Amino acid sequence: MTSARSAGQAAPPPGRRPHLPALDGLRGVAIIGVLLFHTGHLPGGFLGVDLFFILSGYLITDLLLREVRTTGAVSLAAFWGRRARRLLPALAGMLASVTVVVRVAGPPDLVRTTLSDGPWVQANLANWHLLAESAGYWDRFGPGRVFGHLWSIAVEEQFYLVWPVVLAIAARRAGRVERRGAAVAALVSAASLVLMVVLLDPADPTRVYTGTDTRAFSLLLGALAATRPARARAAGPWAGAGPAALAAGIGAMWLLADGTDTPWLFTGGLFAHSLAAALLIRRCARAPRTPVARALAWRPLRWCGLISYSLYLWHWPVIVLLSPQRTGLGGWTWTAMMAGVSIVLAALSKHLIEDPIRFRAGWARGRSGVLAAVALMIVLAGSWAAPAPAPAPVDVTKLG
Repeated sequence: MTSARSAGQAAPPPGRRPHLPALDGLRGVAIIGVLLFHTGHLPGGFLGVDLFFILSGYLITDLLLREVRTTGAVSLAAFWGRRARRLLPALAGMLASVTVVVRVAGPPDLVRTTLSDGPWVQANLANWHLLAESAGYWDRFGPGRVFGHLWSIAVEEQFYLVWPVVLAIAARRAGRVERRGAAVAALVSAASLVLMVVLLDPADPTRVYTGTDTRAFSLLLGALAATRPARARAAGPWAGAGPAALAAGIGAMWLLADGTDTPWLFTGGLFAHSLAAALLIRRCARAPRTPVARALAWRPLRWCGLISYSLYLWHWPVIVLLSPQRTGLGGWTWTAMMAGVSIVLAALSKHLIEDPIRFRAGWARGRSGVLAAVALMIVLAGSWAAPAPAPAPVDVTKLG
């Protein structure tokens, strides 16, 4: 969610909720966890991605349901237009910039994987592409994939394509959209958990961690928490779980989880984490003056949350391109350097690309916006089509 708009900025969509600083803080917690995980300081920090999923599910569903209450329907074109203006400019800017840098300064193997992964990132299918390439998540994506982290963006984009259609269909029967939406979210979440357990490979849980089908419950539990039936339930059995207890439980999981060394994550642990996070988000939204909500609204956390999307986009390419091997740095010194560079790039992206196009660029709306998006997609597609360096020859006489 964004800060207050100036008078010249676009009007919000119908029924938009008031700004919730605590949810910005949760985004900040999520991105800090991911950064610490990818720099080797917090083994359970990958659960920050889970927190992003749940926040997205909650906020998008809340926005769509408010639109239904105000207008009686879901405008899919308007929703997807807002999503495109929110997500595409920063993503395209990062993809283009990183691809140029990799072509100019990257080793041939990195150039090849970048050009191979790019079209799938553009098609919002990066998670399935990486699975097909047997790119394991728990090896920190290996040294040669600057776009390896974008599997999670693909999962969210797939959710943005499907879930609004479900709610739009449910909205055709007046007064039943929330009940039907809650039922679908609950049923599909349960099915997703079953799939995760059934498809789990304990030696490498990458398939169940990054597959859309097995991760759907994280997004849909957030969506479920945004519905009125879930709010009614929260007054009953959930009432004993206060924000402090939920936050403590989530923090404990972040400290204890360690990927392949904690198989309980994939037999119900991730589901429990998602449920606890969904409940915490719901409580912070309904009671923003509680101590936990006020702590999450701490200004530095909120600021990290406001740039979290761009920071997530940029941090992994920075890690790959400015690795300890390339810079000669290590430990917290390298982490501080990487974080500083990533934060600067993210802040520039937000203030020079994201916010102007999202709030102030009239040409980014309507037919001109569609044409601009199509042109951008064509340019990006062309950037992947250029020839990649040939693999280095292998002298078989030296083998063995």
